[in-house]
Amino acid sequence: MEDIKFSKKPKLKNPYLIAAWPGMGEVAFKAATYLIDKLEAEEFAQILPGNFFYLMQSVIQGGRLILPEPPYNKFYYWKNKSGKNDLIIFISDAQPDLSKAGEYCKRIFYVARNFKVKTVISFAAMPQAVDYTQPSKVWFTPTSNELYNDLNKYNFNLLSEGEISGMNGLFLGLAKKEGFEGFCLLGEIPLYTIQSENPKASYAVLDALSRIVNIKIDFTNLTEQIHIMEGEINKLLDYLKLSAPASPIGEEEIEKIKKSLSQLTKLPVSVKDKIEKLFEEAKNDISRANELKLELDKWNAYKEYEDRFLDLFKKSKDKSN
Repeated sequence: MEDIKFSKKPKLKNPYLIAAWPGMGEVAFKAATYLIDKLEAEEFAQILPGNFFYLMQSVIQGGRLILPEPPYNKFYYWKNKSGKNDLIIFISDAQPDLSKAGEYCKRIFYVARNFKVKTVISFAAMPQAVDYTQPSKVWFTPTSNELYNDLNKYNFNLLSEGEISGMNGLFLGLAKKEGFEGFCLLGEIPLYTIQSENPKASYAVLDALSRIVNIKIDFTNLTEQIHIMEGEINKLLDYLKLSAPASPIGEEEIEKIKKSLSQLTKLPVSVKDKIEKLFEEAKNDISRANELKLELDKWNAYKEYEDRFLDLFKKSKDKSN
């Protein structure tokens, strides 16, 4: 494929393919970037962004307005000298236009087949009504009974119902359709921190991965980041004059923390782009407003966009008069 550029073609043994994009709590993206860094994985190919991504904004740097750099879509490899399986890690710093996800993923599958990949792995966040001081539990969902039996021995929690939104979930479904087997590891995050980076959940899924594929990962830096993040949440709780309870934080406290965290954190760029696209679609077709509202609620961002959201209905009413 012309839009796949190889810088080298390493010889790999029975590689797993790990793929990750930004998402809730940046769990997947953080885990993949940390893994690349600690394993000193080497870049060997990339997918040119082409028409898979859409621009929704300009950026300002040094007082000058410019277009942002296109997202990167890179493949890395790592040779496991003490195990049976090498790794290919694909990572992008933005989610593509999901209407083009099928064609986009065909490029990833093309590379996977070139290296005889049989199993693909993704990471994701699992928002739960848990306290931030608790360890992040790991959930999993496999594509086959055989993988279920292999993974069940690690005592992870099985995600038996629900959905995994965005590319971190969609990729696995498309991979299964293309004949690959695979599984997703999900790290628990508190409901009120979905907009904040969550290194504890990234640690949880990487620790699970290390046991499954038999690799050693130095978690020192990630552990330090966990302490820093918990320190910031403690400061926020002190500010709100809340003490850290032994049981999960109640709904009233969650709403207060959500409101405060939404002022201190930023949505991932890919999520902002998706929201902007949904706004544009809702302007032309008000029936899309429901999907937009669900997306805003999922990211606890409705208050930030409330005026614009309500304007959609005013404009729709004006058109009908």
